Amino acid sequence: MKRYLVNILLFAAMGVGILTGWANVPVLNDTATVLSDLFLRLLRLISLPIIFLAVTSTITGMKSYHEMRRLGRKVLTYTLATTLIAATVALILYVLIDPASSAQSIEGVVAPETKQASYFSFVLNIIPSNFVQAFSDGNVMGIVFIAIFLSLTTLMLPEEQKVFLNKLFSSLFGALILMTGFIIKLMPIAIWAFMVLLVKDLQENYAYFSRIILYIACVVGANLVQGLIILPIFLKIKKIPPMKAFRGMAQALTVAFFSKSSSATLPVSIRCAEKNLGVKPKISNFSLPLCSVINMNGCAAFILITVLFVSSLHGLTFTAFDLVSWIFIATFAAVGNAGVPMGCFFLTSAFLIGMEVPLYMMGLILPFYTVLDMIETALNIWSDSCITIAVDKDLAKADAPVSDTSKEAA
Repeated sequence: MKRYLVNILLFAAMGVGILTGWANVPVLNDTATVLSDLFLRLLRLISLPIIFLAVTSTITGMKSYHEMRRLGRKVLTYTLATTLIAATVALILYVLIDPASSAQSIEGVVAPETKQASYFSFVLNIIPSNFVQAFSDGNVMGIVFIAIFLSLTTLMLPEEQKVFLNKLFSSLFGALILMTGFIIKLMPIAIWAFMVLLVKDLQENYAYFSRIILYIACVVGANLVQGLIILPIFLKIKKIPPMKAFRGMAQALTVAFFSKSSSATLPVSIRCAEKNLGVKPKISNFSLPLCSVINMNGCAAFILITVLFVSSLHGLTFTAFDLVSWIFIATFAAVGNAGVPMGCFFLTSAFLIGMEVPLYMMGLILPFYTVLDMIETALNIWSDSCITIAVDKDLAKADAPVSDTSKEAA
């Protein structure tokens, strides 16, 4: 009953936010800007420490490297599989819709400023030069690397020191999860503020919509197919009710949609998976932080469709082999993309710069990227959740015979 009341409050906040945004009152717009920023600041305040502590508390509590390898292998396998499928769905929709054939003129559009960086720079950022830099720069991939590296070395310590560190990491992690509970109580106010800003943004950019409507339909369609068809089928194959999983993760999906950040949503994702769906902390605390960095279904679709769309408008042509190759390029690029706002946009721009394609069209896409990023982030969190629930069930099933045998022996 309490969950239903929360959902009613959230929908009421959305409705009031739409009306307020449509009214376009300057004072209310300013208030919404401040409140939304405060809510995101609170989430980001605890998101990076939670990523670090979730991984360290989980791995240091494991009995052996074999247990960690088994868990990591499951997560990586499902991540690559779902991301490859997401990129494939995106390519199929792009070929069927062919948005580049009807895009209107791009004259007068200002190209966004984008720093040119090779893909190797993304790889190098995985290893920060010091501990503090990773947190100060918001380097999610670097934080995960530090957490895993530290955890593995902790497993080599004497038992007394290992137990002490595990209790320390676990206690700090528990305290941050409690903080998450308090922050979630502010969600109705935050949702109102987010809706006001979203409606205001759509009103300001409506004039450009007709110029790239098919492109937007292509990106949104690819995300919807992946989220509403592919991932539910994946859950059904694992004999997990999709609607139960969706209801359990509804709060996390809402935060993901409005925050546009997988890493900022992580505290809520962990709480929903454990409290609402009964996922073991050992699984959620390892799988969800890892997935928030490498499992980017929405990003893979955006990269593939956007690169093909923008480059085709500037005269580039692609063979069937080129198109299939972009499935794998987009997949591995998405895996290397950090779960932060605008990450996919700038990574896509870097690809286009490397292909010597002008970025004018990216300037036209930029006003709508806010909405696209919302949908992509929600899809990423939904995919993270599906993978985590599936891994939890797989490992529970694998461990069941062992526990049964031990009971009989006892």
